[in-house]
Amino acid sequence: MNKIEELAAKYENHVSAPWQRTLSGAQRVTFVVYNKEQERILRARISEFAQATQRSQHTWKLINCTQWFAEWMEKEEYKDSYFEDYSLLAMKLDSEFRPAVSRQLASALEDADDNTVVALLGIASLYSFARGSDLIRSVEQSINGRLVVFFPGAKDGNNYRLLDARDGWNYLAQSVTLHSDEIFS
Repeated sequence: MNKIEELAAKYENHVSAPWQRTLSGAQRVTFVVYNKEQERILRARISEFAQATQRSQHTWKLINCTQWFAEWMEKEEYKDSYFEDYSLLAMKLDSEFRPAVSRQLASALEDADDNTVVALLGIASLYSFARGSDLIRSVEQSINGRLVVFFPGAKDGNNYRLLDARDGWNYLAQSVTLHSDEIFS
């Protein structure tokens, strides 16, 4: 059994446990933490997580945010100038991209019922354009069932670090990992 298959088995144990219906949005978030080097394998095996969810009598809804920045940038009238001067893009990221991404994810979460796992894949593609921590906090009130974030990085206690590259951020979500505590390398 490879590491992603082991992670899918741990995820199945997690998702099949009875769901409390009175939890706040923040408590309905689960991070599936894996080594960033395993990203391609995880994407190829994502159906194992979907099947585990369905065997647990829950609905699965996959949201792949990998193309969100490219799709947003494609619509921008002055996109060529952003490549010449990044500071112009930074202002647009704050004022337009980040709110748009939050609305897109919140909409997907609001459309899901209280028995649905909304699985967010591709969060690493938002790196340097939007912080994952801000995105998740912005949609907490929209979570009806569960939000599962596939997280390529590391976890130490309640501290998560995306791609092992950015300073960690503290978040009180549940996690599914191959180790009880992953330590930053």
